[in-house]
Amino acid sequence: MRFIDAVDDCKRHQNSSTEFPGERRTTTGRFSGHCGRLVHVESDGSIRDFSYPLIGLTGITRSRFGLRPDNAGENVTWFNGSNATQHYLAGTSLVVTEHETEHGRIQQYDLTLDDQHITHFDSENESVEIVVNMEMSPEGRSTRVGQLHHEDAVEIHHSEEVDYIASDPGFETLRGIPFGGFEATSKNTATSRSRSGSERHSSEAQLSGDFIGVVPSTGEATLVTLLTTRTAASRATALKTVREAARGHDQTSLTKAAEREVEPVVDHELPHTTAIAADFRVLSLLSGDTGLRIAGPDFDPYYAHSGGYGYSWFRDDAEISRFLFDVDQQLELGLDQWHSRSVAVYEQTQLEDGTWPHRVWPFDATLAPGWANARLESGSDVSYQADQTGSVAAFLATSGGDSDTLRQALDGLDVSLAEDGRPVTCQNAWENMSGRFTHTVATFLEAYSTLAATTGGDMKTRAMERAKSTYSALDDLWVDERGVYALREYGDHHDRAGVLDARADSATFALASAHRSYAQVGELSDCRVDRLVSHITTVIETLTRETSAVRGLIRFEEDDWRKRDQEHEKIWTVATVWGAYGAAELAVLLNERGGDGRATQIASTAHELLSLVLPDGPLCLDNGFLPEQMFDDGTPDSATPLGWSHALRLATITLMNERDLFDLELTAELEGNSGQV
Repeated sequence: MRFIDAVDDCKRHQNSSTEFPGERRTTTGRFSGHCGRLVHVESDGSIRDFSYPLIGLTGITRSRFGLRPDNAGENVTWFNGSNATQHYLAGTSLVVTEHETEHGRIQQYDLTLDDQHITHFDSENESVEIVVNMEMSPEGRSTRVGQLHHEDAVEIHHSEEVDYIASDPGFETLRGIPFGGFEATSKNTATSRSRSGSERHSSEAQLSGDFIGVVPSTGEATLVTLLTTRTAASRATALKTVREAARGHDQTSLTKAAEREVEPVVDHELPHTTAIAADFRVLSLLSGDTGLRIAGPDFDPYYAHSGGYGYSWFRDDAEISRFLFDVDQQLELGLDQWHSRSVAVYEQTQLEDGTWPHRVWPFDATLAPGWANARLESGSDVSYQADQTGSVAAFLATSGGDSDTLRQALDGLDVSLAEDGRPVTCQNAWENMSGRFTHTVATFLEAYSTLAATTGGDMKTRAMERAKSTYSALDDLWVDERGVYALREYGDHHDRAGVLDARADSATFALASAHRSYAQVGELSDCRVDRLVSHITTVIETLTRETSAVRGLIRFEEDDWRKRDQEHEKIWTVATVWGAYGAAELAVLLNERGGDGRATQIASTAHELLSLVLPDGPLCLDNGFLPEQMFDDGTPDSATPLGWSHALRLATITLMNERDLFDLELTAELEGNSGQV
């Protein structure tokens, strides 16, 4: 996204009540990709790369397609999505967009294969030409780039990254478009997406990543973009590759290629298979070759309203890895390669003290920009998110990580453990406050318990001791008058140090799975189980928000992030589905203790929350994606799709199916309706 496009977006949306100026939203359209390059296909058919975090190459920063009758000059009908429909080819990431135009129907097929993206057009009118307006920004540059024209292909270059586009049957017309000028950028009104460039000298047009090409009319056309580097491929090799791809792909070949990339095949007798398929697709879309995943497509590249999403957080990634491992254990999907890649990259990125940094680049696992790297800096650990190390340690212990890595992870956990058995003052999972958080305690309890269950010798003994002390120390955070565990105890660097922050926090749903893990190595008291039931049910009730358009859980009480003009807290999909997962885990825990009668109603609560994020629920978009947040009027916002939400939904469905909680939920409904006509 060029800065001038961000400025233009600000002009368009500065007075919006639900859109943040300067962002590149992905709440409409669909993505194509498979563990590598990630391309967004908007509902109007325009394509744009969100690939940099996954492959280290920028590619397409804006585009649009249109058509015109033969030799109609500048009379182009640009696709605008107003008369278009879009869907995925079943079980694949092949995006099909159908345009109804005054010149007939155009079918557009988009598929990303490794470092190539193929766009194929089928027209029922053979006398129209396809027009493409595209900008590529190698290495993220919109200036100091150049283009070379090779008749049927264009080469856009800066220094190391080189981007190519080729067409079959070639280009009838091809020209670069010069920079529109600072005058247009500085105007108060938004500017046109396309500029003819006819008034500027041709040499200036060559110093731009922006171009227009006209594909001759034949009834079919294929465009292929290739992202590469000078080191990876010579010009001759790259041109040969992109030309052959353009000549070699049509609707039939794209369908076959897409079907070869299908995600794990799931038993159709499972409930909610459509949701499961969508979850696997999203997790594949957001994954890089290293196995690391971005949190979501980076819709805010200039950090105008967030800290960016195109990075790998070890919290999100490790939780997703653990969910996938559990799902694979239940369904036997053959995801060994996925798990082994995650184990390898976590071992690679572990710091010398056994902890993990704030966030890294997925394409090479190097340190990414962040604000919570206290373990790499001098001073206190306040700017460190200790729960991330807990999440990674729990996954590695579950999946069979290297013993030296596990021992170092245990050391890393102990570094952040205070004498009272709880983690020291640090940042929270939501990255917006510091303190001594219940969620952080939960991740430590999970990690220590899992290490105690899976290791031996002195490591097992040590982990067990820590698990017991953390389990006991959790009592310090109980708020008796509310029947919940506090969001946090205000930490050392706060003027209310030592005081409990009694707000309800959806991150504390992690207590349910943490206690299930502890129950495998220790003993849960009846009092603790009663408190867990009170906590989970009360937090769900407290955080539930319903409007005429949406229903779900807010993140925590008094959450004011990205509210825009909205008075109340926004609903979050991750909070909602985490509530479902926490309730499901608690129902399982109660059943494992001998059939506690409360399990039935709690299972019903889990199912009710799950229904809100299923494909026909109010929090799931028509494209199958779960956005991070929703405004009260139903407008989706922020990272879309959010990997963590999809992984939680996948884990919840499979857990409830494995433990027959869907049947328990039905029983609860029948009991609740007894005596009714």
